[in-house]
This record gives sequence, structure tokens and C-alpha cells, in this order.
Amino acid sequence: MLHHVEINVSDLERSREFWEWFLAKLGYAPYQDWDKGFSFKHGKTYLVFVQTEERFLELPYHRKATGLNHLAFRAESRDQVDEMARMLKQKGIPLLYEDRYPYAGGPEHYAVFFEDPDRIKVELAC
Repeated sequence: MLHHVEINVSDLERSREFWEWFLAKLGYAPYQDWDKGFSFKHGKTYLVFVQTEERFLELPYHRKATGLNHLAFRAESRDQVDEMARMLKQKGIPLLYEDRYPYAGGPEHYAVFFEDPDRIKVELAC
């Protein structure tokens, strides 16, 4: 069982705005909140978002480099994936691989892919 994942972000408030609505739709609840970070919990697992220290902000993130490639969340149904895709578009968040939606992960993999404000790839799949 995964205990938690901690992600450093370049702009804490921008990341809070992005992640708060998405995680709430998946059943996560606010867990911790302090001046340099916040977290959301689902069951016993939680996600933590922490403001990157000023001295490290110049180093860009890229999912193809060593480190985190993407976060994948389990959807309850194809309808939930489709609803999320519609909501992302309404919020002006571009879908990745939109020309292959919802089968960008392969013919048996129903998912929507997008990026957070720091360009961390996010997947919602069923």
C-alpha cells in the first residue's frame, strides 16, 4: 500500500487551484494545510504538495528526465473519464494525445491524459 507521495511545485496557490477540484472529484479530502504546503487524502494514502524552495526554482521539471513520469488515478467508469475530459476542456486545460482520446494508452486502455501547472503528466484511467 502506498503511504504518500510528495510533490514540489513552483507556485503553491496555482497548484492548489488545479489539484483541489480534480482530487475532490475523485473522492480525496483535504488533509493537511500549512504555509508551505497542503495535502489531500483518500483512504490511508495521501498526496502532498510543497512549495519549491526559491534556490531550486530555476531547475525545470521534465517528465522524460530521471524521476517522476506521471501520476495515474483510477476512474470508477468510462463515464467518469469522459466527464473529467469535458471538465478539463471547460477549465481550459488541454488534453494530451487528444487526437487519440480515449485510447491513447492502447485499444484496451480507456483514459484521459493532461498536465498540471508544472507540466507533470496526469492520467485518469478505468
